[in-house]
Amino acid sequence: MNKPKVIVLLPVYRNDTPAYLQESVQSMLQQSYEPLHILIGMDGPMDKDMEQCVRSFEQHEKVTLLTFAQNRGLAATLNDMIRWAQEHGYTYFARMDADDIAIPERIERQMNYLLAHPDIDIVGGSTNEIDGNGKERHKINHYPLTPEACYRYFAKRNPLAHPTVIFRQSYFDKTGCLYRPEFRQNQDTMLWFDGLKKGARMANIPEVVLNFRVTDEFFSKRRNGWEYAKDMLKQRRVINRELHYGLKAWIYAYALFLFRLSPTWVKRLMYQIM
Repeated sequence: MNKPKVIVLLPVYRNDTPAYLQESVQSMLQQSYEPLHILIGMDGPMDKDMEQCVRSFEQHEKVTLLTFAQNRGLAATLNDMIRWAQEHGYTYFARMDADDIAIPERIERQMNYLLAHPDIDIVGGSTNEIDGNGKERHKINHYPLTPEACYRYFAKRNPLAHPTVIFRQSYFDKTGCLYRPEFRQNQDTMLWFDGLKKGARMANIPEVVLNFRVTDEFFSKRRNGWEYAKDMLKQRRVINRELHYGLKAWIYAYALFLFRLSPTWVKRLMYQIM
């Protein structure tokens, strides 16, 4: 039986690290699943080293580069990449970030799950954390396995790790939309909301599918500051109201709001034990 072709959506921008990108792309080129193609989307101008790194893959038969003149953010870039893939006949879309490393069997394991569960529109997996040097942080993040558990889990936090997911085309058919480009951060949260609101079915496999890189910037620059905390609380109000979550979800939303305003050392400590 011919396997469905899968396209990997891997956006990059000027602040990404060339060495990390090299590892990320290589981990996809070494996947056990075929047929597989990698679409790299260059979100705006790159510095010399990053440009050189991206261009080094240009002649590879399994890689296509899309360049965008301006940095418009992750959501807008992903939307254009998805549209390109749809126009080229793809109906399975795998996400990947420019600093993570997929295990060799990632796509194969997730596609086996999707093919065995035709009712599931999107599947993710567990992540193993590594630091900026690729060393183990001795933390594995597990996510809910069933659609019902994903719905319950979303009352507190995202039920899918964004860089681990594979979408079927049916996910976008059900939502009637792609990513919301007005959200420069947490685009995935609102896409999960749009999916659950429209009846999309999501799941995770229990196995670790990628090494998720957690650097100092993860705590000091991302998920930080008043504007970010305010925007996330606004999103959570909409999610809790429209998905009919109860009092505990509201308490958790305001607790997270305060947490996002806390010092970096507090975030680092709480992240390790959450």
